[in-house]
Amino acid sequence: MKIEAPPWREIHLPGLGPLRIRDSGPPEGEPDAPTILLIHGWTVSADLNWCRTYEPIARRARVVAWDQRGHGAGGLRTSGRMRMEALADDAAAVVRALGVDRATAVGYSMGGAVAQAMWRRHPDLLDGLVLCATAMAFGLTTTERRDFAIMGASSLPARLAAALGREEPGWQAARRASERQAGTSMETGDADFDRWAWDETRAGSLHHVLRAAWNLGRFDSSDWIHEVDVPHAVVVCGDDDVVPTARQRQLAHALPDATILEIDADHAACVLRPDLFVPALDSALDAVHGPAPR
Repeated sequence: MKIEAPPWREIHLPGLGPLRIRDSGPPEGEPDAPTILLIHGWTVSADLNWCRTYEPIARRARVVAWDQRGHGAGGLRTSGRMRMEALADDAAAVVRALGVDRATAVGYSMGGAVAQAMWRRHPDLLDGLVLCATAMAFGLTTTERRDFAIMGASSLPARLAAALGREEPGWQAARRASERQAGTSMETGDADFDRWAWDETRAGSLHHVLRAAWNLGRFDSSDWIHEVDVPHAVVVCGDDDVVPTARQRQLAHALPDATILEIDADHAACVLRPDLFVPALDSALDAVHGPAPR
């Protein structure tokens, strides 16, 4: 399926190897436009998370995106850890490979945890932070901790299944679990798009994705998120059952001076409600960088 997206190019991350990234370059006539890192959420690819976002945001900024470790077809298949801090280090390595001084991290869901960890570990590389559909912590209830633990324990069987070419049943189970958590089908009603979206998801490594879930459940920024010292904004999904809306609001109010944009949409707003999500993200970037040239 064809989407409107920046071209691919390959960069080299020291100690990790080659990584394919989307890179729009600066908008025409705007060589000093900010660099925006679009950091996707759990299970999905960069293209699936940001397919509705690439083109409008590339009008105002240099847009860069990549598949995170183990995700999508292009994510690094490292044997290293899948902690949010490791994914944040990957993002920092991307910035250094681009040769830019600083970038703005825009993180969605799990990508929001990665963006928070990036500020914590590499504050010198960030000039702004936009956190979307995300939270300070994800494994707070007994049920959540149990579910994350089950996913972590399932990562080794998933690795063995992959070696035997039998990942598909595991992906189907993960899909059903995601839909139960969301309380709705993740399908759009567009058969071509839905097939493409499913292909993008299962192109990832289920072993890595499950390990990422275990580590997402252990992430907690509540002790330090109030220290964020770069311009920042939060996009809250007001009808979200995956990352509960209340937790998104708690994150927004824990930050020292966040611009808060709330939209009437569920967790899949970036794909299903771009009419709401993209203007909110655009306003969030206005808050961080000032209004874009029109």
